[in-house]
Amino acid sequence: MYSAEINRKQPALLMLLVDQSYSMLEPWGQGVGSKSEALAAAVNNAIGNAVLMCNKGGEKVYNYLEIGVFGYGATTGPILHGADPNRPILPIDDVATNPRRVDTVRRRAPDGAGGVIEIEQTAPIWVDPVADGGTPMAAAFTQAEPVIETWCAAHPKSYPPLIINVTDGASTDGDPSPVAARIRELRTDDGQALVFNLHLSAIAALPVIFPTSAAGLTDSYARMLFDMSSILPPAMLDAAASCGYSVQPESRGFLFNAAAAEVLDFLNMGTVAATPTAPQDLLDPAGDRRDDSGIDRPGIA
Repeated sequence: MYSAEINRKQPALLMLLVDQSYSMLEPWGQGVGSKSEALAAAVNNAIGNAVLMCNKGGEKVYNYLEIGVFGYGATTGPILHGADPNRPILPIDDVATNPRRVDTVRRRAPDGAGGVIEIEQTAPIWVDPVADGGTPMAAAFTQAEPVIETWCAAHPKSYPPLIINVTDGASTDGDPSPVAARIRELRTDDGQALVFNLHLSAIAALPVIFPTSAAGLTDSYARMLFDMSSILPPAMLDAAASCGYSVQPESRGFLFNAAAAEVLDFLNMGTVAATPTAPQDLLDPAGDRRDDSGIDRPGIA
């Protein structure tokens, strides 16, 4: 299980559910702006990495992956540029050739002598930061369910869909657990759909990363998100370990009180799990890890 070959006839599906509620205006960490800005940067970075992983070195991007991004806040629905309610997921070659725009940004990069310099780079943008309204998480999962079900029926031999929900607060439209449980029951011949949850926070507290039980979680909302989360399959366990995280066979795809670096790691792990190859430097556990998000990611000892 979770070992199906990924190719153009059997693409994988990565779906992101992104909290765009008003509380995403809060700051997140040091020097990364608001939660909405940092999360949009992380999502754009993950999509860019997915494009790289579906490129064999030339200009052509191969359709090993399909991507959907649903936002939920004042409105709920597809937010990936080029997608709409009638076409909520897009093949990766369409995504690669159709960003919303290409920005010129200043990034920090190693200078080759142990220091850091600022350079200008172009960065494709597919998702913009938004922070407005409540947190209709149940609606986001409900909208995603038929899309995932239809995709599974059309791709029975493919690697199971991977759904990553990123939020900073409690659902304001009811309990999303029942619909998340139904999504986890959807499957291809290679296994059940994977549902992972990431919680963002502006508070200074120790994160809980890839736990095996809810014992260390402090509130009912955290325990609910843990219960909604799937156990990491072997490829994800290996990817997490390669980034320096401590994982066990029963670790779940769940992060609570996650910092920016951990969210960046996790989204990149998701693209690695859903694509056939990955450039080694995307998951380099040694040294400082900096990427197209512009957020410094300290190496993990």
